[in-house]
Amino acid sequence: MKKAGKNKFRWLRIILAVLLILSAGALILGWDYYKKIYHPNVSLQQKETFLYIPTGSGFVDVLRLLNEGGYIINSASFEWVAEMKKYKDQVKPGRYRIRNGMSNNEIINLLRSGMQEPVKLVLHNVRTPEEMAGRVASFIEADSVSIIEMYRSADVRKKYGFSGDKMFTMFIPNTYEFYWNTSAEEFMERMAREYKSFWTEERQKKAEKLGLTQSEVTIIASIVEKESVKRDEYKTIAGVYLNRIRKGMKLQADPTVVFAIGDFTIKRVTRKDLEYDSPYNTYMYEGIPPGPICLPGTTAIDAVLDAERHEYLFFCAREDFSGYHNFARTHAQHEQNARKYRNALDRLKITR
Repeated sequence: MKKAGKNKFRWLRIILAVLLILSAGALILGWDYYKKIYHPNVSLQQKETFLYIPTGSGFVDVLRLLNEGGYIINSASFEWVAEMKKYKDQVKPGRYRIRNGMSNNEIINLLRSGMQEPVKLVLHNVRTPEEMAGRVASFIEADSVSIIEMYRSADVRKKYGFSGDKMFTMFIPNTYEFYWNTSAEEFMERMAREYKSFWTEERQKKAEKLGLTQSEVTIIASIVEKESVKRDEYKTIAGVYLNRIRKGMKLQADPTVVFAIGDFTIKRVTRKDLEYDSPYNTYMYEGIPPGPICLPGTTAIDAVLDAERHEYLFFCAREDFSGYHNFARTHAQHEQNARKYRNALDRLKITR
């Protein structure tokens, strides 16, 4: 009986030992799984950075971007968790904020959700469509070539109701939020919506009252904006150009000549410059230019819509270089003002 009891006790100890070994193994395996899933696997020199996943990317591309960027510590564990969470078939393009110390679980949940960080696209101080395309391409995935091709497309212009250089008036300067993986087509669609939103019924009625189309208002606004750095003068300057249009006079705006020549460093327009043959040269051709000479801000557009009512037909930069202008009703008065300004330029030896 004693021998049978001893054998029974021995087997019990063996069973307990096996169970302890299995439990320890399970704990070790569980801890290993836990580390792969929840322990930090992102090591950055800074607090955070952004991962850009291009449109059409697969999991292999994501893994390469993470490795080449030095974002993750252990790519094997990342791949294992990605397989477990079925991320490999759910890759979504975009711009994602990666924080130092993130776990594989956090990274994959973020990338799988598609919750990317938008970019702030700043559309200000742009003179030409080409410059705009380059500016936009620095913020979103679409390149400048695809943007300018979309801009020049006859089908696109027909779709949005613009012809020729007037297409440029569709873009309203502002700071916009976009997702990084925005295409050229999506960018155009957004700008068309913003244009329609800006041109409220009230603004449309003001344009009609002036006898101008929306594009013509924007073109005049572009000239106004390039004439002065002083926004409190915009409405007065706009009034001058509207007076000239009503009287059938040429606009004779120096900024249009500069735009036609394409040398934006010019500070002093010469008589030779005025002979430059271009539909944008308002000294040579009557009426409103075929398109804007820049993308004017909303302040300049509203200044045209709410232009001052006065009798001024001329204006010239003040000789004190304050940025303000002297306004005149007659050509004789204007010549006196212009002479003062030319003399001031001569004293400073500014010839171009």
